[in-house]
Amino acid sequence: MGKNILIADDSSSMRQMLLFTLSEAGHAVTQSVDGSDALSKLTKDINLVITDLNMPKMNGIELIKSIRNGSVNKFVPIIMLTTESETLKKDEGKKAGATAWIVKPFTPEILLDTIKKVAG
Repeated sequence: MGKNILIADDSSSMRQMLLFTLSEAGHAVTQSVDGSDALSKLTKDINLVITDLNMPKMNGIELIKSIRNGSVNKFVPIIMLTTESETLKKDEGKKAGATAWIVKPFTPEILLDTIKKVAG
C-alpha cells in the first residue's frame, strides 16, 4: 500500500522528479518549498518525510528537529535527500533525528528501496 509522503525541497525540478517517481510507485505526495512550508503541511496522515538539507527560511536539519520535538508525527521516518555527503553533515542529520540519508544525484530505485527499509 502506498504511503502519504511529504517532500520539502526548494528546487521545483527536484520536486517534480520526486512527485513522478513516488506517484508512479503508488504513493501520495504533498509538496513543500522549504522546511517552514513543510511544517504547515505536516498532518497525522503523513507516513514519511523526504527533505533537502539546504533550503531558505528553514533548512532540513531545523525541519527534522521541529518534527522530532512536536507531537504530530514525532516518530515519522525522515529521509534526508541532499547533495551534502560530508560525514559532519550526516552526523548532524542523525543527531537531529534523520532516519536515512541519500546523496544526490540518486536513482529512483535507491529512493524506493530506502522508503521500503524505513517505512515498510
